[in-house]
Amino acid sequence: MPVKDRGGRGGAGTAHRPSAVRRGSTPRGSSQLRRTYEQARSTLDRPLTAYYLLVGSALLITVLGLVMVYSASMIKALEISEPGSFFFRKQLFAAVLGGVLAFLATRMPVKLHRAFAYPMLAGTVFLMVLVQVPGIGRSVNGNQNWISLGGPFMLQPSEFGKLALILWGADLLARKQDKKLLTQWKHLLVPLVPVAFMLLGLIMLGGDMGTAIILTAILFGLLWLAGAPTRMFATVLGIAATMTFLLIKTSPNRMGRLGCIGATDPGPQDQCWQAVHGIYALASGGWFGSGLGASVEKWGQLPEPHTDFIFAVTGEELGLAGTLSVLGLFAALGYAGIRVAGRTEDPFVRYAAGGVTTWITVQSVINIGAVLGLLPIAGVPLPLFSYGGSALLPTMFAVGLLIAFARSEPAAKTALALRRPGVRWKSMRRRVKKRPSGER
Repeated sequence: MPVKDRGGRGGAGTAHRPSAVRRGSTPRGSSQLRRTYEQARSTLDRPLTAYYLLVGSALLITVLGLVMVYSASMIKALEISEPGSFFFRKQLFAAVLGGVLAFLATRMPVKLHRAFAYPMLAGTVFLMVLVQVPGIGRSVNGNQNWISLGGPFMLQPSEFGKLALILWGADLLARKQDKKLLTQWKHLLVPLVPVAFMLLGLIMLGGDMGTAIILTAILFGLLWLAGAPTRMFATVLGIAATMTFLLIKTSPNRMGRLGCIGATDPGPQDQCWQAVHGIYALASGGWFGSGLGASVEKWGQLPEPHTDFIFAVTGEELGLAGTLSVLGLFAALGYAGIRVAGRTEDPFVRYAAGGVTTWITVQSVINIGAVLGLLPIAGVPLPLFSYGGSALLPTMFAVGLLIAFARSEPAAKTALALRRPGVRWKSMRRRVKKRPSGER
């Protein structure tokens, strides 16, 4: 009888070889995916990941925002008989000043931040009261929430109220946690909620519903981080929702904005003009945009192209690629803030980092959601991106606060110390054993 070749020429050897290849291909592919996943996870777990994400994303958002402010505001500047770079120069000055504040915030110890909270809250409340004094406060776009500083410079104290509430609330909750008082509902709510409602009342006197929503979100973020019971959280949320409904229902302007969600036509009396032209700008941008400076909607069609609707101009000029890049940068900033808040053992750092992350994330969602037609237009700027020095300065200080917290982690401190000149060499020399005098 013929003997079958077991070396692979026909017979069973050939029949089993393809199946063996197929069986081996799946583990090889899955192992490659597993290695990629492990590498990505190890990269995110590095001590300085949050630090680099905060610095990199905040810097890129600010720089790209300056570019887009210059592009989106040129026509607006010419309409008021100013040079095309008028708004850009003011924003650049605010960005430089904000950079100084952010740098100071990164170098300030936590104790100094906590001591700074109370004077800042008192000063902000004082300025917000001055806004309502006739002859001192100024009205812009129907909202009485500005103070004139002389010339073209204006100050919006309510923007600083967000930062003041975060720092003061974080210090208050941290001190009560140290005394184990947060398990009692009266210590959890008082005086945090009354002070927050006082700030909300001063803001609503000026008619600024958007800023009031952001401040409410910060309050809920602090209560959630403090471990408020679900029943208490739901009660406060219900009260806030009822007040919001009444404020919207009693205002025809706010009801009109609510009716413009998802609108594709300006409607009677062009009530949804801004919302619809924001969609037009995004739709005409395509994948990669019409080119920097080539927006059509900013030529008088789109109101507030350099402030509330700068994201629409970004989509028109830089396309889907540009808008996704901006979204990715904000996502990285939010992830880094959550990481800082989740890894610290200091209660003040946890509350402050969580409050700042809530502020920037919620405000970004509200602004971008309004541009996309998914939310009503609230009149809030895109953090670090839109034009406005009053919004940029406290936001950059808050980002500097997050960077300071990221640097203060024990593992991050060690990693940064090893990167200083001479430290790595000295630490390596300690590990080398001394050789005998005669050994070469």
